Amino acid sequence: MNSPPPPADGPAPEPTVWVIDDDESIRELLTWLMKRNSIRVEAFPNAKSFLKAYRPGAPGCLILDLYMPGMSGLDLQQYLKEAGIEMPVIFLSGRADVPKAVLAVKSGAIDFIEKPFDYRQIVELARECIRRDADSRAGRAAAKSRAERLATLTQREREVLDRVIAGKVNRIIAEEMLISIKTVEAHRARIMEKLAVDSVAGLVQATLGARPPDRTGGGAGGPGSAG
Repeated sequence: MNSPPPPADGPAPEPTVWVIDDDESIRELLTWLMKRNSIRVEAFPNAKSFLKAYRPGAPGCLILDLYMPGMSGLDLQQYLKEAGIEMPVIFLSGRADVPKAVLAVKSGAIDFIEKPFDYRQIVELARECIRRDADSRAGRAAAKSRAERLATLTQREREVLDRVIAGKVNRIIAEEMLISIKTVEAHRARIMEKLAVDSVAGLVQATLGARPPDRTGGGAGGPGSAG
C-alpha cells in the first residue's frame, strides 16, 4: 500500500476521532455518539479509505475494528507505527480474543473493547485519547525545540556543556580543557543564552531526550585555545 500523503499546509486541524469499521451500523452509531458529545469524527469502511483521506500530523485518535477484510485493525496499527505516525488507538472486536488484545496493547493501543460496548465508556475513552495525543504532540514539539537549540552549539560549547551538567565546577573544566576560567565562564554564558536557560538545572532539562550527534571537527577552537 502507498505511504500516506504528506501533511497539508494551513492552520492546525481540529482533533478528530477516526472510526474505521466495516460494519455500517457501528460507524453510524459511533459517528452519532461523537457528534452528540461535540467531538469531531470521520468514519471509514476500511483501512484503505482511511489512509487515502488521512493527512499525517493531523491530531486525534483511532477507533479500529480488529477484524476487517483486507488490512485488519492490527495491520493498520502496525503500518502507521512503521510510518512514524503516532496516534492513540482504541480497538473494537465482536468477540473475545485475548492474544490479539495483548498484542494490540503491547503495540500501543489504549484499550480493547468488545462489542456491544458501553456508550459512555467509549466517549470518555475517545476524550482521554485526544488528551493523550495533545500531550504527546506537545512533548515531541518541546523535544524538537531543545534539539534545534542544542544544534546551534559549537563543539567547544558542547564540551563545556557536558562537563557542566556532569557537575564539574569552572576551575576543573578549565584544567581539563586547558583553557582559562574566564573562557569557561564566557562559554557558559553563551550556552545559557543559546539554550534560553538561566541555571544548571535548566541546562540539564534542555538536554533531556534532545542530544544531537557529536560533531567531529569544525568546532570553535582546538585543545588549548581560548575559544
